[in-house]
Amino acid sequence: MIAFGPIPSRRLGMSLGINNIPKQKVCTYSCIYCQVGTKQRYSDTREELYEPLLIHRKVATLLKKLDDNCKPDYLTFVANGEPTLDAKIGNTIRLLKSFNIPIAVITNASLLWDEKVRDDLMEADWVSIKIDTTKEEIWKSLNRPHPSLDLERVLNSIIQFSKQYKGLLVSETMLVHNVNDTPEDHVRTADFIFRVNPSRVYISIPTRPPAIKTVKAATSDAINQAYQIFINKGLNTELILGFEGTNTGYTGNAIDDILNISAVHPLREDTLNELLKKNNATFDVVKK
Repeated sequence: MIAFGPIPSRRLGMSLGINNIPKQKVCTYSCIYCQVGTKQRYSDTREELYEPLLIHRKVATLLKKLDDNCKPDYLTFVANGEPTLDAKIGNTIRLLKSFNIPIAVITNASLLWDEKVRDDLMEADWVSIKIDTTKEEIWKSLNRPHPSLDLERVLNSIIQFSKQYKGLLVSETMLVHNVNDTPEDHVRTADFIFRVNPSRVYISIPTRPPAIKTVKAATSDAINQAYQIFINKGLNTELILGFEGTNTGYTGNAIDDILNISAVHPLREDTLNELLKKNNATFDVVKK
């Protein structure tokens, strides 16, 4: 599914999702907390995936179907993997600007060392970069990167991108229990993010079913320690800890709405029931 939602976003309001990775998950990372799951194809090589005109057409079709009350605040690239693996993402972003809706990209930042990736992301209005850790041992166990990737190169490219990018740049740090949740971890990460100087810094925890079932969110004490350390460093920090809400967009076709969203974004039962209600459908649709 290429276009889905809109879904409520804790960062972007109502977000119409764009999945520019066809079918199977393709990513540079295999994070232990990933909501898409473990089955994937590892890759560090950009490919020509969907044609930009096809993505534009799918977004246009979905926008036309939406009720006037659920128009999106952002068009957001949030994919079955790493969206910058799409070699045509820059062209797609330029095409999507015709809708006059801000465009966001959520990236793990692992390919920012590639000048073409940086150039493509310059086209977006809002970019979120993942900064879970700056320690290689933790990076390898938490994010499980493609073997070709080098952490120092990734971190240096994040700094380089932050100096060039003119849009809204934010960072996100996912805290996992007994992995990257000590005060020492927080200090190292905060020191690096300070150098990046994003407009906002998000601290989050796994709230959706993770790829590895044993993964647990950091404790409230660890979260509070991280928040205090980040704030004292002068970072504009916000916690993302709770459920984003049940208010998804709808098109009148319950089957399409459910499949489009759940292809990328897990659906809670209360969200699903609300979506069925909006589409005047029953739970028989889910059983089917």
